[in-house]
Amino acid sequence: MYFCQMFLRVMKKGILVLGLLMLTVSCSEYQQLLKSKDTAPKYSAAEELYNEGKEEESNKKLKKALRLLEQIEPEFRGKPQGERLVFLLADTYYQLGDYYNSPFQFERFLQLYPNSQKAEEASYKSAASYYYRSPRYDLDQTDTNKGVEELQKYLNKYPEGEFTEAANEKATELRIKLEKKAYEIAKQYHHTEFYKAAIASFNNFISDYPGSPFREAAYYYRFDSAYQLAINSFQFLMEERLEEAREFYKAYKKYYPEGEYTSQIEDSLLDIDKRLQNF
Repeated sequence: MYFCQMFLRVMKKGILVLGLLMLTVSCSEYQQLLKSKDTAPKYSAAEELYNEGKEEESNKKLKKALRLLEQIEPEFRGKPQGERLVFLLADTYYQLGDYYNSPFQFERFLQLYPNSQKAEEASYKSAASYYYRSPRYDLDQTDTNKGVEELQKYLNKYPEGEFTEAANEKATELRIKLEKKAYEIAKQYHHTEFYKAAIASFNNFISDYPGSPFREAAYYYRFDSAYQLAINSFQFLMEERLEEAREFYKAYKKYYPEGEYTSQIEDSLLDIDKRLQNF
């Protein structure tokens, strides 16, 4: 039993040493490859590392592939392998999650090879890069707007394309993010009692985003902003503002007769009617 355990320990150490030795040799070979001026083995190694890295989701292998691709891509411009290399370079950035370099590289690929079989994939991944760059809704939405624009370009060009479903899902998600930002800005005006600004913002929101999931809430808070503005107004302004709030009540009830905010809005209407009797 003791000798068996000793044998197993020796075997494990041997395997570990062998693994480390192979890794050292592999790293050494890679470093030599980087220094070499022979582009053919670099091309083969870059493609192999790219394929393995993509399949295994190994950033280490993808980064190694990227270094080789960056070295040799200029050497193959205008040659038959150039198209493949430019796409691999762009897609390696994409696979690594470098969504600031990937759209630029995909756009360059499309400019150089607009009729490539990889043109559709490049168009989609270029647009998707902006989707992944899109920040939280409360931050600057430049990349979100760009993502919607680019995804829509892809959908217009490839309405039945391989990535149509994914592009639609991403575009919808980005649009909802933009809607949420606009809605939250208007709602913030309401909560901070800037009721005139809130009413104007909700009017714009309702006009700009007719199919938004925040539409009902926008109708309600527009009404409530008008109601709060009216009851906190000087007497000579109150009647007109109460009537405006009543109109917003009608608009809410037209679209949401049994809506989520029915109880609150009905209570406010009773108060409006009572106050209007004084005029």
